[in-house]
Amino acid sequence: MSHPVYPYLIAVDGGGSGCRAVVASFDGQVLGEGRAGPANATSDLDQSIANTRDAIGRALGSAGLDTTDRGQFVAHLGLAGALTAEVTMRIAKESGLPDVTVGDDLETAFAGALGFGDGVLVSVGTGSVLAGRRNGETSRIGGWGLQVSDQASGAWLGRGLMERTLLCHDGFEPHSDLTASVLAEFGGALEIVAFAARATPGDYAKWAPRVVAAADADAQAAALLTSGATYLSRGVAVLDPSGRAPICLTGGLGPAYGRYLPDLQRRLVSPRGTALDGALQLARASAECRTRSGG
Repeated sequence: MSHPVYPYLIAVDGGGSGCRAVVASFDGQVLGEGRAGPANATSDLDQSIANTRDAIGRALGSAGLDTTDRGQFVAHLGLAGALTAEVTMRIAKESGLPDVTVGDDLETAFAGALGFGDGVLVSVGTGSVLAGRRNGETSRIGGWGLQVSDQASGAWLGRGLMERTLLCHDGFEPHSDLTASVLAEFGGALEIVAFAARATPGDYAKWAPRVVAAADADAQAAALLTSGATYLSRGVAVLDPSGRAPICLTGGLGPAYGRYLPDLQRRLVSPRGTALDGALQLARASAECRTRSGG
């Protein structure tokens, strides 16, 4: 390949917990890295832009590159909540980079996990969302927030644990070791109600590891994970009616559902890389396209 018009790539993966950026050579060798604060465009667009710029600046500084000529860089920024044209255009305009594409973090996660081929990505963390690609077309389902969606997520498991604990307290079902311990730790049903009145998705999600850890021996925990797995299985079927595409379980909780998806076992594949790897792939694809077109 001839020397590329754009010798350097910049990739960003931003979400509610923080923002990461890397600078790499055209062939993918990472030259510098930078981190900054949260970059969720839905929660706080101004903060997301500021932290994205900060992370990029740190990565460029780490790489020891001359940043005065930013025309030598092509970037892809994958930020949570960057879902509308208005938002992505503003992020691109204020990124400080002349050659940049912007998308949401699900796009970068998909590229990192499954590359550019067909498949289904099941991303389960505090929230949950699924994405599928068929014949180059990508669609997504779920991820509408805990109030009306995010089934199988960490927040959903935590809230479900509180619900089941109260059902057991009221006599609808027998207590398990897990629900009994939750009730005891809170000190009673009214304390659970008080917690729920102010709890955020993150507060609920802190209880999810307890559910996963107890599931082998605890009927209530197993029931929650089984219910979550049923939702994920239905979502996969919506995205891939053929029943043949590979499936990648990602996020902090995604892999925990693998054993609860027996009918999908043969299709489960390990992720090829991270969302930041995906952003780097998208940056390179953009650079190759611009190089072919003459910049």
